[in-house]
Amino acid sequence: MNQASSSSLPSDSQYRRIVVCADDFGISASVDAAILDLAAAGRLSATSVLVDGPTATQNMPALLQTHLQVGLHLNLTESFGQAGVCLPLRQLILSAYLRRLSAGAVRDSIRRQLARFVQLTGRNPDYIDGHQHVHQLPVVRDALLAVLAEAPAHRPWLRHTGRPRTQGLPLRLRLKAWVIACLGARQLWWQAQAAGFYQNPGFLGVYDFTGGPRAYAHWMSCWLAQAQADDVLMCHPSKGVDAQDPLSEQRLAEFSVLSGAPLAGWLANHCLIIAGTGPAKETP
Repeated sequence: MNQASSSSLPSDSQYRRIVVCADDFGISASVDAAILDLAAAGRLSATSVLVDGPTATQNMPALLQTHLQVGLHLNLTESFGQAGVCLPLRQLILSAYLRRLSAGAVRDSIRRQLARFVQLTGRNPDYIDGHQHVHQLPVVRDALLAVLAEAPAHRPWLRHTGRPRTQGLPLRLRLKAWVIACLGARQLWWQAQAAGFYQNPGFLGVYDFTGGPRAYAHWMSCWLAQAQADDVLMCHPSKGVDAQDPLSEQRLAEFSVLSGAPLAGWLANHCLIIAGTGPAKETP
């Protein structure tokens, strides 16, 4: 690289750090393999663990060798035969909003999953989010903060789904992002702030899990164009097709885009770096 091209690059202080977080570690070998490969390539900064998932125990040693932040993917909707609260998402949302969800049962489920996380990793989670964003629902968010208050020295950051970055997205995706946010993001924000928990300022990555690599690449370019410092971009990659997973084909498309060469260029063009990977050098 010659002197002229070097001087045209932004300085390190002009780059904004974003958190690219892969959900669902532990749900399958293909998902875990994708997350481990993306971590090795510097394309992720965090992953959220389904502690009762069928591959969580087997693949945890490899995960702990990566640089990733590791969080608890609080699960109240996906059945792995675990004890505690587990309801279909719509039923859980309805029960939460009608206050028919047992706060005690939810607290017990959260305590058990936190204990399982510590058993698997040997440490507390760096952050907590929710499978299908259940952590922000009424009753659930109160229970989560109550359980975390039992160990005041532990201050994981909490995923905030509010302030979705939706510029350039079609109406159906903007609506989906705002519906997710309206399920409790604002209330959790104020409660978490009052209790001293950090939350990410903005949220990216919401879409309808259709369209293959071409659509996902377009959405990715839209998200990165408007990403702000410390925003979280969630993703759900996989390296293989799983007949039992309705999202499997699109997970494969996500991996293709996240592992592809164009991503480095998009990040550099928007002066972004994936947190924990060091500053970008130049556009390939």
